[in-house]
Amino acid sequence: MSSAGNSLRSQFPILQKKIGGHPLVYLDSASTSQKPKSVLEAMQRFYEEDNANIKRGMHPLAEQSTEVYEAARSRVQKFLHAPCPHEILFTRNTTEGINLVARSWGETFLKKDDVILVSLLEHHSNIVPWLQLKEKIGIEVEWISIDSDGTLNLDDLKEKLAKGNVKLVALTCVSNVLGVVTPFREVVKLAHKHNALCLLDAAQLAPHSPINVTKIDCDFLVFSGHKLYGPTGIGVLFGKEEHLKKMPPFLGGGTMIQEVHRTMFTSADLPEKFEAGTPPIAEAVGLHAALDFLTELGWENIAKYEQSLLAYALKTLSKLPFIEVLGPKEAKKIASCISFVTQIPDDPLKVDPTELRGVHPHDLTEYMGRKGICLRAGHHCTQPLHRFLKVPATTRLSIGIYNTEEDIDRMCEILEEGYHFFTGK
Repeated sequence: MSSAGNSLRSQFPILQKKIGGHPLVYLDSASTSQKPKSVLEAMQRFYEEDNANIKRGMHPLAEQSTEVYEAARSRVQKFLHAPCPHEILFTRNTTEGINLVARSWGETFLKKDDVILVSLLEHHSNIVPWLQLKEKIGIEVEWISIDSDGTLNLDDLKEKLAKGNVKLVALTCVSNVLGVVTPFREVVKLAHKHNALCLLDAAQLAPHSPINVTKIDCDFLVFSGHKLYGPTGIGVLFGKEEHLKKMPPFLGGGTMIQEVHRTMFTSADLPEKFEAGTPPIAEAVGLHAALDFLTELGWENIAKYEQSLLAYALKTLSKLPFIEVLGPKEAKKIASCISFVTQIPDDPLKVDPTELRGVHPHDLTEYMGRKGICLRAGHHCTQPLHRFLKVPATTRLSIGIYNTEEDIDRMCEILEEGYHFFTGK
């Protein structure tokens, strides 16, 4: 994949688009990735040849639709190296997967004063569901501290686990702001050593690395299809069978039932128990195609190419004196993304962002967008992390397999132009 970015661009139709006459430079894949032709064609083919609702339909199209849907489940099982296909649940996204665990497992097995551990690196989707449980049943949400560059403090984790009241550690595998890769394998071992379960948010890991849930031994793992070059509207929750069997259904309706009477119902077996209503069938087909696409490229090739691109981005950004990169400055310590600011204020929580002497990320990123450079600005659904970093917002670049060094060069060119535009310096 030495020339992967250039050779792959032709497989992504949207990358031929221009914005205001400028070539599109898409550096927002951590938010959502672009989709290759193979994914788009697979979904189109489903609607043209197989479209029908799954299960129970006594006609050929229903049988075909069910077959391709379950084939997608088996494909995800293979990707995750899960023991059995019924441990793979399809959801709308990562967020729904975490909420499913919080509502079904959490409300059933947690009690007042039990502790959920999260880190300061977490996305709001791995914070808010646990805070909702805190409000509803009185659990405690405690925080694993991080060092200034985003490194997880394992000593702090060990101290909190040693208290004996932690029931679940909910941890991201890769920060969606700093790109920090957490020691999630070690965290799972530590959690189990202290009789706690572990949920891993792999939304930012799955597009960049194969995952083996059997070796990792996590209890739950979630990711989204749309960050993995697949469609929006589909996510995956892996859960160990021993947990899923004991958990009550998250949603009620069709498909998830065995029998319904006037006064009671019995739920279906796994995985149907957690897939109420018509599922994202075409989206499952698209996810299947995306996983095939990435496997054909080769995960080692993808990792090598993306690491080289991140290293190039860090090196190039370091040449801009007005840029402060947050988090690790070594590519080997990160994946997916890099976030930066033009200035770090002393106390952003007491400073009106419009009074910052540097360029606010919102202004800078909008300017660059008009020049065809697609970045993302804001708190990236990680307000606790941004408060820890003492910045109100950051600008984030995040790479995909279709990006090139030329994309980074063009981004830095317009970045410098934008900074001078706003500051006159």
